[in-house]
Amino acid sequence: MLQFAQWCNNSRLAEAIRDSPWIFPTLEIVHLLGLAVLGGTILIVDLRLLGFGLKQLSSAQLAAQVSPWTRAALAAMLTSGALMFTSEAIDCYNSLPFRVKMVLLLAAATFMFTVRQRVIRGGTCTSGSWIERLTGMTSLGLWTGVAAAGRTIAFW
Repeated sequence: MLQFAQWCNNSRLAEAIRDSPWIFPTLEIVHLLGLAVLGGTILIVDLRLLGFGLKQLSSAQLAAQVSPWTRAALAAMLTSGALMFTSEAIDCYNSLPFRVKMVLLLAAATFMFTVRQRVIRGGTCTSGSWIERLTGMTSLGLWTGVAAAGRTIAFW
């Protein structure tokens, strides 16, 4: 991994991002806007799984409505995050919070696209069942961990 981080850090793309006064801040803006949209769409569906809000819609209906926004926000965050990583790859490599964030991100995304999606689309659970509540709590916990670890990177 160190060799990959060094390669990224020394690439022309990384140099261009570091040398420009506006590229990195623009990437951060895209990343934070993606975070806001992703966080909002995940929160609204997970709260519905927990039995709160928008009770006129099932979890499946709500998730279907916000899915394009969730996927677009995730794509924006992953793209901008990868570009920001490239420009400071060695610092990220040496950062424990960054590593924690990456592990939690992988866990949260995997959970979202497998277990959470299966529970939402399954249709076998009654609204507010213990399975839905556990799924919502787990999802919220994982994504909160991603955000907290990401915020901690700046202070490590």
